[in-house]
Amino acid sequence: MKIKPFRGIRPPRELVTKVSSRPYDVLESEEAREEAQGNPMSLYHIIKPEINFAPGTDEFDPKVYPAAVEQFHLFQKNGWLKQDPKENYYIYAQTMNGRTQYGLVVAAWVEDYMEKRIKKHELTRRDKEEDRMKHVRVNNANIEPVFFAYPHRDDLDAIIAKVTATEPEYDFVSELDGFGHTFWVIDDEATIQQITDIVAQIPAMYIADGHHRSAAAALVGNEKKLQNPNHRGDEEYNFFLAVCFPDNQLKVMDYNRVIKDLNGLTSEQFLEALSKHFEVADKGTAIYHPQALHEFALYLDGHWYQLVAKADSYDNNDPIGVLDVSISSKYILDDILGIKDLRSDKRIDFVGGIRGLEELQRRVDSGEMRIALALYPVTMQQIINIADTGNIMPPKATWFEPKLRSGLIIHALE
Repeated sequence: MKIKPFRGIRPPRELVTKVSSRPYDVLESEEAREEAQGNPMSLYHIIKPEINFAPGTDEFDPKVYPAAVEQFHLFQKNGWLKQDPKENYYIYAQTMNGRTQYGLVVAAWVEDYMEKRIKKHELTRRDKEEDRMKHVRVNNANIEPVFFAYPHRDDLDAIIAKVTATEPEYDFVSELDGFGHTFWVIDDEATIQQITDIVAQIPAMYIADGHHRSAAAALVGNEKKLQNPNHRGDEEYNFFLAVCFPDNQLKVMDYNRVIKDLNGLTSEQFLEALSKHFEVADKGTAIYHPQALHEFALYLDGHWYQLVAKADSYDNNDPIGVLDVSISSKYILDDILGIKDLRSDKRIDFVGGIRGLEELQRRVDSGEMRIALALYPVTMQQIINIADTGNIMPPKATWFEPKLRSGLIIHALE
């Protein structure tokens, strides 16, 4: 893998909690408007620029993109964002529920994405790609990073441990979710070269979160290459902003489903239909968590049920078919409930594991949904296996938490 250090654009230490924000794609426009209220330094003014207009302004309205650039320039003019004088690497650590993961912040090579050495496990939607491409183009910068995983290496771990034993540049806990964010600058030239050389030995990296941002960043970089008759290959646009975490530090959370109806079946008929491919056991009224792969938890009529997939319902040699998201999609959502397309069917919604199974129960008990289905989390190794074999996971299969905080660092394309 080819990476390089870069001159990060970032907030002064005393402003980092004012500037930094959640990523653009985890909240609605009105939530961003509310969080940014009274704070002109909030990065939402750049990454959710529709909040600079009247409520109800569409996030894809053509006028919002120039507003993002205007705000980006304003932030720099006012000193809320400043560019480092030299090229550095950085380390970004996140702490959630007492567990910390350490990411290396780098400029990743566009060519590695185009030639599939940066591997994806999800399909991207062209409309979402185009939105982020517009954002990268107009700002001439990667305002938000993407989240990569790499096969862990002891030599890289040792460097990171040495750096993180020193005083951090930023160290704060988000009031919104209680997650810790700590950030170090690596400006020592020998250490920078060492990191570059070690990462060059890594055969591939894996997109954990941010498939649309990765695609947009790489495609804009490739556009600039094609538009430049004097292209050399070392221009800054050949690289994009990424935070790379060792695979053994990452935790993939469950990504669960809630469904509005039983497709005309009674509860009894639905449970009977399930028994064809699952062992079904009533676990009572207390919340029940799946305990292993191929086990599911179903909430229906105030009761939690354990569903264990029968051995003939999956093939261990099929990297996609063996996934619990595939088993449940085929034998529950499609065969029984008639939900064919998870991306477009309005009868189903998805709930990230960070919200807990209490949220599933609440949405069913409120009458909004009829049933909830909880899945055992996908493993990091399953994600790597799927990416390595060139396969694509079914939609809504993975949920990584914590999300990368935006506004800690920005990468300019010039």
